[in-house]
Amino acid sequence: MGEEKKTRITVDIYGQTYTIVGTDSSAHVRQVATLVDDRMREIRGMNPYLDTTKVAVLTAVNSVHDYLKLQAEKELLEQELKKLKG
Repeated sequence: MGEEKKTRITVDIYGQTYTIVGTDSSAHVRQVATLVDDRMREIRGMNPYLDTTKVAVLTAVNSVHDYLKLQAEKELLEQELKKLKG
């Protein structure tokens, strides 16, 4: 199997610098980092007493929750499309 070229990019998330290595474009990695940073700052704004670890965990929980909701919605739309085609 051929290996995909890996890129290394440095991003800032919630005041911390991270180096991310992967095969996605730099633009994609920056977009992900920006969305995570924005979500963490939003959660912290609503809960100013939370420490960084709790903000990070709540960000992860909220992100996975959103992902699962979108996945279920996608499956419903795929079922509807299948009904329309069939």
